[in-house]
Amino acid sequence: MKITTVGIDLAKNVFQAHGVDEHGKAVLRKQIKRAQVAQFFANLPPCVIGMEACGSAHHWARKLQAFGHTVKLMAPQFVKPYVKTNKNDAADAEAICEAVRRPNMRFVSIKTVEQQAVLSLHRARQGFVKARTAQANQIRGLLAEYGVVVPKGITNIAARIPAILEDASNELPDAFRQLIAGLLEHLRCLHQQAAELESQITVWHRTNDDSRNLARIPGIGPLTASALVASVGDARTFKNGRQLAAWLGLVPRQHSSGGKSNLLGISKRGDAYLRTLLIHGARSAVLATQRSDKESWLTQLLKRCHTNVAAVALANKNARVVWALLAHDRTYQPDYAAVA
Repeated sequence: MKITTVGIDLAKNVFQAHGVDEHGKAVLRKQIKRAQVAQFFANLPPCVIGMEACGSAHHWARKLQAFGHTVKLMAPQFVKPYVKTNKNDAADAEAICEAVRRPNMRFVSIKTVEQQAVLSLHRARQGFVKARTAQANQIRGLLAEYGVVVPKGITNIAARIPAILEDASNELPDAFRQLIAGLLEHLRCLHQQAAELESQITVWHRTNDDSRNLARIPGIGPLTASALVASVGDARTFKNGRQLAAWLGLVPRQHSSGGKSNLLGISKRGDAYLRTLLIHGARSAVLATQRSDKESWLTQLLKRCHTNVAAVALANKNARVVWALLAHDRTYQPDYAAVA
């Protein structure tokens, strides 16, 4: 009995596999230890393997593809409806095997080692930025307990704290001054670490043609461009630019019934980090447009919409432009106009 489709429930130590033949009959139910996974699938004839797009999924996808298998990754929320009764490893593997055989299932593109390395830099930098913000807020909150108020903005922390510590009139205890000095030094270390990672991302951005091409779009810089190239991968997996925008959660959420369309705010699905970068970049482009006298699509939009609405609309438009450049291997042209 030839196995045609296998569903794998990934884990740290013990994997669960569920395989079916061409008629959909279960012919494999097996627990496999991590050290034995490669050997087991190397001896298995080429087949379709389905996995949830979770931790280590891209690593195992690349490894199993090297053995000649066709590996497909799926978002966990699309697999959940196929789980029968109670949840366990065997039921999850069976649900994955059933979901990967559906003709209308949506799959996740497998990332390369280089893409994962760049995204790791972004995730680490994001963690340092969050920790830096939390540290600055903690310093500001501790000083407020003694009646010392620091203005908003993380730059005011480093600029005003030394003078506050040197001021003897504020009656701060010596132990508290030493504490704030230590926290300020920690804040500077976090800032330095985030800057070092940002410089590494910039170096990679300069060596990648697609990333440098995307950075020419108004509202997209090196950080956003490198994150988009590493996350999207092959843009041809999306049918059109709207699908990429929907994947990023930049399109309206729909709640329609009875033939009546009802569009709400943006869905906010997908990668929140990419969506944040696109909207922040679009907001800077909106501010630059407000200071110029040029008539453009964005200028006309600002006359009838709020600034935040225009920023999200520009982020949506930029996502579609990104798809067009990556899918059709084009160079960005500011004055480009589609031919009817």
